[in-house]
Amino acid sequence: MKAKGSSKLTEGNIYSCIIAFALPILASHIFQNLYNSVDSIVVGNYVGKTALAAVGSCSDISALLTGFFTGLSNGAGVLFARYYGSKDYRNLQDSIHTAVTFSLIIGVLMAAVGVLLTPFLLRLVDCPADVYPEAVAYLRVYFIGVLFTAIYNVGSGVLRAVGDSLRPFLFLVVASVINIGMDLFTVVVLHMGVVGVALATIVSQLISVILVFGVMMRTDDVYKLSVSKLHINGAILKEVIRLGIPAAIQSSLLSLSNLFVQKYLNSFGSSAMAGSAAAKKVDKFIGMIGQSIGQATAPYVSQNIGAGKKARVKNGIKAVLVISNCTLVAVTVLILFASRDLIGIFTSDGEALGYGMLMLQMLVPFYVFQNLNQIFSNTVRGFGHSSMVMILSLSGMIGCRQLFLAITMSIAHDIRFVFLGFPVGWFCSGLFVYIYYAINKKKLYAEAFGEEQ
Repeated sequence: MKAKGSSKLTEGNIYSCIIAFALPILASHIFQNLYNSVDSIVVGNYVGKTALAAVGSCSDISALLTGFFTGLSNGAGVLFARYYGSKDYRNLQDSIHTAVTFSLIIGVLMAAVGVLLTPFLLRLVDCPADVYPEAVAYLRVYFIGVLFTAIYNVGSGVLRAVGDSLRPFLFLVVASVINIGMDLFTVVVLHMGVVGVALATIVSQLISVILVFGVMMRTDDVYKLSVSKLHINGAILKEVIRLGIPAAIQSSLLSLSNLFVQKYLNSFGSSAMAGSAAAKKVDKFIGMIGQSIGQATAPYVSQNIGAGKKARVKNGIKAVLVISNCTLVAVTVLILFASRDLIGIFTSDGEALGYGMLMLQMLVPFYVFQNLNQIFSNTVRGFGHSSMVMILSLSGMIGCRQLFLAITMSIAHDIRFVFLGFPVGWFCSGLFVYIYYAINKKKLYAEAFGEEQ
């Protein structure tokens, strides 16, 4: 089997190669984030403040599972890219079919567990009584679609690993348009409230799955998927688990940590919940810059390791730092001056608007640390050290942040400390991963390229 339409990250100008690969990933994240953002906009404007607070209080809970599958696909994508770069297409095929089968099994289990544990999860974040009924209804319906999220992420991870980041973006555009239309129809016309927006999300996720797997099943390229070949290869599964599960656990535990942050936010009432929910939607769009370039970095590094191109790996890491930080400066300046208008998209409630603006203004100066964390985490992951990335990132994002919140909130019950907890996590996590990369740089390259230290 030979590679046909898939593209390589091992050839051509490094800057143009990375930008061309990362832009569709960024656009994909933007449209994927529109799912929940449109949910919040519609319920905030057509249902009410408690509905917006309900969707917002569920965002970190739903991210707990979606983050798991995003992490799994990113980690497993390193393996796909390594096999693709080294032209080991037999193992590429085995890894694809094993990862898809594994995600199907895990997706079904997590969907069932999520539906059953919805009340427990909402109690975990101290969801207020006036928000609780709508939050339960929204979250239970949302959990049903977790299976679609699971298999879509693996499928899009395969396409990105072989250099195709454009089609996952186009599929998400289609799914997002459907989601927006269904949100308006179910809420404005059918008056289904939060259940309607959750149902719209499930349908749009199903559409994206059909589109991605339609491509993989029809192609004659090296990433072809055949239902009859779905199986679990024990040796390959160990590699998928070694690279994918640490990234999945990292994403999930980070979301779990965010549940405790949400608990702090909930203690300030429904206006603070609604305002911070709106701010977090904007925050996700800003964070997509580092996240997208980071996701491009891992397959870039892995493909070039597979192809034996050491200099290209080093120059590529420098390039992603330049690209991401230049882009970030332009975007954050714009966000800082437009914070009122951005929060106003989600809610017109004066008190909620004030909380949302405050959160954005406190986060903006620190996004550079989030950027550095994403880039060096994915660089180290591209070298195959996924477990270490998990340990270091969680130490910063959970350990340091929760310690900061526990100390500061015991001194004063001030929501500004909760907002500052986010950049504290970014800074510590990015610092830990960078130090690990700097200290072990020679060892990483020696292992990857079979050299003596």
